[in-house]
Amino acid sequence: MSPNTFTDISAEPWLNFRNPLVRQLAFSVASPNILQQLPPALEQRYGFDFHPTDCWLQHFDHYQSRLKHLDQHPAALEDFLSQLKSTRLGLRFEMLLWFWLTERDYHPYELLGHSIQIIDGPRTTGELDFLLLNHDHQQVEHWEVALKYYLAERDLSLPYWYGLNRSDTLLRKLTHFTQKQFQFQQAQGHTIQQRFAVLKGQLYLPEHATAQALPDWVNPERRIGTWGQHLPKNHQDFYRLQRHEWICPHASPSSSANAFWSNGLYLNQDQSAFYMYRNPVLMDACYQHYWTKSLSLNNI
Repeated sequence: MSPNTFTDISAEPWLNFRNPLVRQLAFSVASPNILQQLPPALEQRYGFDFHPTDCWLQHFDHYQSRLKHLDQHPAALEDFLSQLKSTRLGLRFEMLLWFWLTERDYHPYELLGHSIQIIDGPRTTGELDFLLLNHDHQQVEHWEVALKYYLAERDLSLPYWYGLNRSDTLLRKLTHFTQKQFQFQQAQGHTIQQRFAVLKGQLYLPEHATAQALPDWVNPERRIGTWGQHLPKNHQDFYRLQRHEWICPHASPSSSANAFWSNGLYLNQDQSAFYMYRNPVLMDACYQHYWTKSLSLNNI
């Protein structure tokens, strides 16, 4: 199976908006989880679920009128995001979902709490991202949210999906969900009845693996990118995305084509193709040797 390439804008409705922040908000609400089910290889302790893709599309449908208004008048969203002092994309994603959850007229969720610390005597044993009352089902839900970018290696099995920091793996994240983050039965006097991981972002296949079948736990309704250590043949048609554009690219290219490529995410807008470039290990070693030598010479 080749990677998904959602070239139809209707498949990625967040691209219909012009304001960069509104595009990010629309992505946060409308995009499907990167996984559609838990991998069988995961050792589960505390169970949790993923919302199906249709659920997020329904949320987007109910929110469209508000998004269109924000696209023209983004002040409320800008003010809300101004509280965030960190540049971490995961925290930005959480803030965007938090903004949506405060917009009570557009979804069935009553926000009972955010960033709730669970304290046992002198110890803080954990923290819940969101505690919600779902008025459609009259159940209290615990959500943990994460924005992740994982690169597959070898046979695409669970242990071989790595983040840009190789200690951040998909297996490690899912294990943290099931072993720790979803352990709590109650919070703020409410019994937790449903647990959901909101795991969005993008997965990338290595160039040589495009003919391999995706694992059945990967959500095929989310665009899959590619990654590699070589420039693509049509590299002149790619431009490097700014950090916040990893959530959603701007409506127009934010930079010109790059003559020199460094680690990062690149987009061919005409082909709707995402490419995560990673410097070859040998090249990194050469650079490290060069800079080490330069620093030693400068210290003489």
